[in-house]
Amino acid sequence: MQPLSGGTIYSHMTDTAKKSSGIMAFANPTRFISLSDALLPWLVGSALLLLAVGFYMAFAAPEDYQQGITVRIMYIHVPFAWLSMFCYTLMSLSALGTLIWKHPLADVSLKSAAPIGATFTALALITGSIWGKPMWGTWWVWDARLTSVFVLFLMYLGIIALTRALDDQGRSARAAAILTLVGFINIPIIKFSVDWWNTLHQPASVLRLDGPTIHPSMLWPLLICAIGFTLLFSSLHIMAMRTEIWRRRVSTMRRLSARRAEGAAQ
Repeated sequence: MQPLSGGTIYSHMTDTAKKSSGIMAFANPTRFISLSDALLPWLVGSALLLLAVGFYMAFAAPEDYQQGITVRIMYIHVPFAWLSMFCYTLMSLSALGTLIWKHPLADVSLKSAAPIGATFTALALITGSIWGKPMWGTWWVWDARLTSVFVLFLMYLGIIALTRALDDQGRSARAAAILTLVGFINIPIIKFSVDWWNTLHQPASVLRLDGPTIHPSMLWPLLICAIGFTLLFSSLHIMAMRTEIWRRRVSTMRRLSARRAEGAAQ
């Protein structure tokens, strides 16, 4: 199949989906919108419920013997940091879907996720600075973890700018996909920076081969908050994808109307 370009990308999305089989059948934008109509209320409701429970448990959890009450920032900072990497990984998979499988909704997913990922990354940096000030005595240090997360934030901004700079939808999709895949090398650097270099951040205490080292009284609130924020991210991503699909649909209809008007004038 030839790469889609310009105003034709949305008009081909439904036809391509109908010719697909298996999971590609869900590439149909109309079917995606229909499924999301049923799914969104459950996602949003579950996210709010889990976040309410997680925050309650976080405030009920004991203070850290070294960090005191400031440890409570962990319950939002760590989920933000996890989601900043999760979102970029999702975008990288979407980039592969655009370049290799020509999945009709892959570019929609990538473009819709970028602003959300940038927001979560910014929140991770801000909450990390607030947490670091009483612990390290400074708002910012250029250690490996902080620097690599800041680079991730810049990557998000670059992808957002690129998707908005090119008018041709096909060129924009391919360029954003390539840039996203190039930037994916930063994800393992963020994850393993605390193991490869001497940083102010402590090594992983949850996702470890030998099991979590964090006390269960803190682990469970953290996990519940993380799941709640993940469901919130999923809800926002689906909403953004729906908005992008409708935007492209309206744009295509306007172009078709303009062409018909030109044809009638001739």
